[in-house]
Amino acid sequence: MHKLKTVSILALLGAAATLPAEEAAATAPATAAEALFYIDNLWVLIGGMLVFLMHLGFATVESGLCRAKNCTNILFKNTLVPAIGFITYAIMGFSLMYPGEAWQVGRVLGFAGFGMGADPDATIAQAMAYNGHFTYWSDFFFQGMFAATAATIVSGAVAERVKVSSFLIFTFFYVMFVYPVIGSWGWGGGWLADLNFHDFAGSTFVHSVGGWGALAGVLLLGPRIGKYVNGKAMPIMGHSMPLATIGVFCLWLGWFGFNGGSILSAEPTKISFVLVTTMFGASAGVIGALVCSSVLLHKPDLSMTLNGCLAGLVAITAGADCVSPTSAIIIGLVGGVIVVPSVLMFDKLQLDDPVGALSVHLVNGIWGTLAVGIFAFPDAGYSFLAQLTGVLAVGAVAFPSALLIFYAIRKTMGLRVSEEEELRGLDLGEHGMEAYPGFQFFSNQ
Repeated sequence: MHKLKTVSILALLGAAATLPAEEAAATAPATAAEALFYIDNLWVLIGGMLVFLMHLGFATVESGLCRAKNCTNILFKNTLVPAIGFITYAIMGFSLMYPGEAWQVGRVLGFAGFGMGADPDATIAQAMAYNGHFTYWSDFFFQGMFAATAATIVSGAVAERVKVSSFLIFTFFYVMFVYPVIGSWGWGGGWLADLNFHDFAGSTFVHSVGGWGALAGVLLLGPRIGKYVNGKAMPIMGHSMPLATIGVFCLWLGWFGFNGGSILSAEPTKISFVLVTTMFGASAGVIGALVCSSVLLHKPDLSMTLNGCLAGLVAITAGADCVSPTSAIIIGLVGGVIVVPSVLMFDKLQLDDPVGALSVHLVNGIWGTLAVGIFAFPDAGYSFLAQLTGVLAVGAVAFPSALLIFYAIRKTMGLRVSEEEELRGLDLGEHGMEAYPGFQFFSNQ
């Protein structure tokens, strides 16, 4: 069998050698370009699929860190978010985020039109002309997976007391308008891009935007019943650390697509470098949170260590392509360290965040973005001032926008479930079903 294959290959090579030189010269470059296009396109699609896997990670992390009586509710929200996010992004979010030359207000607001404008029957030549690395549809698929992530971050922070209908309406407006407009300032070629602001894969444009939305929701909802008694934070334990751990590993895996796919090509050196810095950031975050929680809490805390991993990932996301491996370790380590006192600080302020989303995504989204201005390679040309400007500008728009959406919802249809429903559990109150039917749990579960 091997001999026959060898003969066949030699025969093909011999036949190729007999082709006219002009024909070989004309076809070879086109074939090579198409092959590279196929590989680039496939990698972007794989990256998008890995980002999609992150929604499973968010669902299991959030449900594991919350009580069993609210598990179905959290899973329901995390199932709806990617669906709503992807469709709303198609309606107008993609065109708001990437307006091309259709800027309406300076380089702050642009809109290229409603709906999907690509030709589904485009030839390979037309598809290659779109970007040179991937098709229009691959571009939309990858970016659409990012869009819903910002709203998913909010889900965990407002868990166990928000009305599911109110949260889904917030998701619709936040993903439809706020996320894409802010993203257009950098990724869409807007005014932050003109300042050379750098956010490689979304420490600010995804994670901080989600974090600011989470902060607004936490402020307007108030804490869960029994969380703060006489000014003291009372522990409300999650029902399944195995679920939370599985979720973090799903997110960790998905992050290789989140960051690696953001290369937007299959260029081998860049992909391998970004995956290495991403892994260093996550690993250092785990170690930083482990050490810090052991010192501050006197025992190694698993939930803090899991959040340390996510904190390191969020922190390295902005600069995964432009910092050294050593710098990636420092950035992730700092992220893992600061996530622990950040969680304790928000509890001191009586801002009830059941899963630590504010500390992971907002605090470390800011840290990671600023870290680009400190640790980026000198020839990259990124400045701390530009990074700080981006952080402040995004916060100045994302937070009040989320606050306005949540406030309008609270005034019209209500934002929080009733006290009776909260005590009974949102699974029964909102969905009429339980995540674990037939099992008995204590009242605080």
